[in-house]
Amino acid sequence: MTNQAELKPSGLDPITAEVIMHGLSAIPNLVDKNIARTAYSFLISEYKDYAVGIVDCDGKLITQSRGGLPIFVANALSAAVSDGLSIYGHAQLKHGDVVISNHAGSMGQHLNNVVMYTPIRTGDADTDLIGFFAVVMHWMDVGGITIGSCQSPFTTDIFQEGIQFRTVKLLSCGERVEDMFRMVAENTRFPKLVLGDLEAQIAGCVAGRDLVAELVQIWGAAAIRAAVEHFWFRAEAATRAVIAAIPDGEYRACSFLDDDGIDRGKPVEIVAKVVIRGDEAIIDLSEVAAQLKGPLNSGYQGGAVAASRMAAKYVFSPDGPANYGAFKPIQVVCPPGRFLSAGPTAPIGGSGFTIPTVVDTILRALASCLPERIPAAHHGTYSVHVIDGHTEEGELFQHIESAAGGWGAGCDRDGGGPFRSMAHGDTLEVPVELQESSHPYLIEYVRLRRDSGGAGRHRGGLGLEKAYRMKVPGRLTTSIERTACAPWGLDDGHSGVPGRVDVIRNDGSCLTLLKGEVRLAAGDRILLFTAGGGGFGDPKSRDEQSIARDVSEGYVSAESASELYGFILQ
Repeated sequence: MTNQAELKPSGLDPITAEVIMHGLSAIPNLVDKNIARTAYSFLISEYKDYAVGIVDCDGKLITQSRGGLPIFVANALSAAVSDGLSIYGHAQLKHGDVVISNHAGSMGQHLNNVVMYTPIRTGDADTDLIGFFAVVMHWMDVGGITIGSCQSPFTTDIFQEGIQFRTVKLLSCGERVEDMFRMVAENTRFPKLVLGDLEAQIAGCVAGRDLVAELVQIWGAAAIRAAVEHFWFRAEAATRAVIAAIPDGEYRACSFLDDDGIDRGKPVEIVAKVVIRGDEAIIDLSEVAAQLKGPLNSGYQGGAVAASRMAAKYVFSPDGPANYGAFKPIQVVCPPGRFLSAGPTAPIGGSGFTIPTVVDTILRALASCLPERIPAAHHGTYSVHVIDGHTEEGELFQHIESAAGGWGAGCDRDGGGPFRSMAHGDTLEVPVELQESSHPYLIEYVRLRRDSGGAGRHRGGLGLEKAYRMKVPGRLTTSIERTACAPWGLDDGHSGVPGRVDVIRNDGSCLTLLKGEVRLAAGDRILLFTAGGGGFGDPKSRDEQSIARDVSEGYVSAESASELYGFILQ
C-alpha cells in the first residue's frame, strides 16, 4: 500500500493549482476546435480522428482534449515525445522546432497515426523547458501497397504499409524544412488533403504552445510545475482509492479474434489477467497469442499499454481527465514477441482493430469482483469498410469508415448504441450529405438492426444496417471481427449477433465478406450489418413492459420476444 503522504506535492495552494490546471486543460480543447475548422479531410474535420494534448519535459501526459480518441488518450503523445527525447535530448529541441513521428518501433500503432509536437520553452537552458504541445492525427495515406496505407488485411511487414518518419523536424527554429514537406507530398496518394491536414496540425501545435507560454508568463514556471504535480497527485490518489476497494486477488478472462487475415481460420487468443494488490493493479497480457503474420499486431506502447490504460480508465478513473497520475498505479506486463508487443518490422496496419476486444476482455476479467460496474461485451470491432476507386472525372477517391454497433447491457440498464468502439469514444459520423457529395455512391438507408442486441434481463444495444449503392466501379476492403467470438453476455445474458458485410451484385447474387477485398461494378450494393452488444441477466426475468416497448419500437421482433423472452404480444 502506497503512503499517500509521500505523494503529496508542496509549494502551491490547491485553489491556485486548480485555476492553473483549468487554464492548461482549456487550451487543448480550444485547439481541438480550431483543427476541426481548418483541416481538409473528413477524417479530421468531421470524423475527428485526432487528439490534442500537453506533455511535460519528460513526456509524461499533463492533459488532453476531451474529444480525443481513447486509443490516443492512453499514451500516443507520450510515446512519440519520449522517442524524440531519446534521439535529440532536451538541448536539441529548440523553440520553433516542430517534430513528427509515426515510428512503429516506438509508437506501435499503424503508420497513419502521426504525432506532431513542439517544445514549450521560457529560455534556451535545459531547465527552461516546460514541456511539449502535441497533436496526433490520422493522415489519410502514407504510401504502402494499398490506398489508405493501413487498410490492407494482407500485409506481412511494416514496409508494405507506408513510409516511417522517426522523430524528424518539419520546422527547425521556426523555419520550414522544405525537404520534409516534399517527402510528405511525394509519399501520399492524396497530397492536397494530407498537406492541408498537416498545416492544420502545425497551426494547432504552434497556437497551443503560445497559449501555454502565456500562462507561464502569468503564473511563472515554478507555479505551473507545482500545479501539474498537484493535479497528478490528486488523480493518482483517486485511482488508488478505487483499486484499494477491490478485493486482492487474480482475475482472469479469455476471448479470441477470428484470425489475422493471413492464417485464415486460426483464432488469435486473448488472455487477460488482472492482479489487484492493495492500491495497485497489474494488467498481465503475457499469455496473448504470439506475434502474427498478418497486420493485427501492434507494438508494446500502441498495443498492450494502450489497451490496458483504456480499460483502467473505464474502471478506475472514468470521470477525470486522462493524465500521468491516473495511470501511475497501473503496471502493464506483456513480454516482447506477443501480438500486442510485436517487433518493429511486424505488420501493424490493423493495430487498432484488436484493441476493443482486448479492452473488453480485461473488463470481463473484473466482472466477478465488480458486477455492478462491468457491462457485457460491446460489439468490439471497428467494422472498417473502405470504398475506393476513381470518380467519373477520373479523380482518385477513398471513403474509409468505422461503424457503430451495440454496447453491452449492465446490471441495471439496457445496452446503449449504436456507438463506435471503446477505442473511438465520441468519434462522429460524417453526414450522409457530405459523403454523397464527395464520393460516387448513394447511401440508401441507415437503420437499427432489429434483434441484434443480446437478450437478457437488460437487453444489449443494437447494431445498425447501412446500404451503399455504387455509381461507378470501385473496390471494397473490409475488416470485420468478433464473428466467432460474439459479444458475450453476463449473468446468463445472451450474446449479441455478430456483424458482416454483404455485396449484392447487379445480377442479384450475394457475396459475404469479413476480411478481404472485392471489386465492385456500378450498381453493386454494399450492405453493412454491425454487431449488437451482449445482454445482462436471464432473459426470462425481463419485465413485460420493457419487452412490449422493444417490440413496439422495432428493437425486437415478435418472434424473438416469444422465443427468447417467453413473451406473447397481445
